[in-house]
Amino acid sequence: MLRSRLLPAIAAAMLAAATPLVAHHAISAKFDDSKTTTLNGIVTAVDWKNPHAHVLMNVKNGTDVLNWAVELESPLILAQNGWAMDTVKPGDTLTVQGILARNGSRQVWARNVTLSKTNRQVFSVKPATPPPATGKPAPRLATGKPRLGFEPGKMGYWAYPSSTVLAEKGVTVAMDPYGLLKNVNDAAKVAPFQPWSLALYRERQRRFLQDDPTYINCKPPGGPRQFQQPEGVQFVEDAARQRMFLLLGGGNSNYRILWMDGRGHAGQVAGDDDNPLYYGRAVAQWEGDTLVVDTRGFNEDFWFTNGGLPHTEQLRLVERFTRTDFDTLRYEVTIDDPGAYTRSWSSGWTLRWVADQELPKHFCQDNRP
Repeated sequence: MLRSRLLPAIAAAMLAAATPLVAHHAISAKFDDSKTTTLNGIVTAVDWKNPHAHVLMNVKNGTDVLNWAVELESPLILAQNGWAMDTVKPGDTLTVQGILARNGSRQVWARNVTLSKTNRQVFSVKPATPPPATGKPAPRLATGKPRLGFEPGKMGYWAYPSSTVLAEKGVTVAMDPYGLLKNVNDAAKVAPFQPWSLALYRERQRRFLQDDPTYINCKPPGGPRQFQQPEGVQFVEDAARQRMFLLLGGGNSNYRILWMDGRGHAGQVAGDDDNPLYYGRAVAQWEGDTLVVDTRGFNEDFWFTNGGLPHTEQLRLVERFTRTDFDTLRYEVTIDDPGAYTRSWSSGWTLRWVADQELPKHFCQDNRP
C-alpha cells in the first residue's frame, strides 16, 4: 500500500526537483482592481495550463482587432466547479467583465465570463466550505498515538486552513488571503524583523507580491506556506522505517520525509537524498499526542509563507501537529531565524480533514507573465 501510494508522487517530485477555492497568487500582484473593463470578442485559443488558465480572444477596437488574454482560476479549481478546456471553443463569442493588468498589457482578470450563444455565465467558481464536522474522536495508531494520515483502505487529506497568512501570535493586522497588507505601514507589526528584512518585506508588499517565486518560477512552497495552500497536504505513516511522508497537493508532488529514528540534522543546504532543497531536514518525535518536527537546512530560493516574509539559511522551524479530533489538525510553528528576525516567534492555525478523497494534484507549468 505504502509503496504503490508513494512511488508516483516521489518520482514526480524528483523530476520536478474539495479544497479552498482561491487563486495561487495575489490577483493584485498583476491586476488593478480599480481599473475595470468589459470586452466582447471571439475566442482564438484556450490555454488550459497551471497555475492559471487563459482564454485568448480577438476584440475589435475601431478598425483594429486586438488579441486579449483573459486570465482565469487554475484548471484544477475550474474542473472542480464543472468546467473544462472545451467549455468554450475557438470561434465562440464571449463577453468578459474584469480588471486590467497593471502594466498596461492586453490582459484582464475575469470576474464574469458570458458565452453569448447561450447567454450562460461560464468559468464561475463557488466559494468552498469545509466538510461538515463528524464529531468523531481522532483515530489511533497501533502505538496509541493519533493517526495523522488516512486509515487502511480509506483515503483523505488535510486542507481548508483557517488562516492562509503568517503573523506573530497575538498580532492583528489587516491583510488579504494572499498575505498582502491592507496598509503597508503595518508591516513592522507582523513579526520581529531585523531592519533589512523589514525593508525587504515592505518592498515585496509595495510591489503587490509580484516577485513571488512560487508563482513566477514554480518554486516549491516550503516552510509554513505548504500548510497555507488550497490543495492541502497528506501524511503517510511508515512505522517500519521510523519515518513519515508529508505529501503536498500544491507543490508539484513535492514531499517531505519526517525522520523519527533519532537521527540528527546532517545534510547540506545544497540538498542530498535526505535533505530536499526547499524543505530542509526534518526530525520528529511524539510528545504526548503531539508530533513535534524540528526542521533546519533551508535554502533562500523560496518564500516560506504567503505574503513574502523573508528568511535566511539560518531558518529553523519547530512545528507541532495535534489531531484534536477526527476533523481537526492544529498546526503550530515557532520561527527561529537570527539572520532575519530579532527573536524567535510563533503562529498557528487549524486544518480540516477531507475524508474519502485523493490528495489533489496541481502541477505548475509554463504560463503567461
